[in-house]
Amino acid sequence: MSTLFTKIIEGEIPGRFVYQDDDCVAFLTIAPLADGHALVVPRAEIDTWTDADPALMAHLTEVAQRIGKVQTEVFETERAGLIIAGFEVPHLHIHVWPARGLEEFSFDKVDNNPDQARLDENAERLREGLRAAGFADNVPGPGPL
Repeated sequence: MSTLFTKIIEGEIPGRFVYQDDDCVAFLTIAPLADGHALVVPRAEIDTWTDADPALMAHLTEVAQRIGKVQTEVFETERAGLIIAGFEVPHLHIHVWPARGLEEFSFDKVDNNPDQARLDENAERLREGLRAAGFADNVPGPGPL
């Protein structure tokens, strides 16, 4: 059975994609901790990060780092947060978002009803930042892949 993230990757459910390559994608979460909060997700359905091949984990972390660097510039923060929780969806994913302090590391603080236009704007800002950072080949347009 396909996971929620597989359905997003395959276009069955809409997603705000900001990055893609042969092994993974990144899209904005629908419950952000901050503007620009993205999820880095492998295309392969892997339940937990401890089950992932080390090379894939290294790649996912590299992509998360690229996105985090751009987030700090685009959303004007000093740092980017990163969490691998794995309880919400049984498909490995890395949360990466512009962070201003430790208080932003609590999933109790997610916005469960974000403004959809703001999410669209944040996705485009992140795509533009990734293009400017030299990752244009990995930046899809809005909508499904």
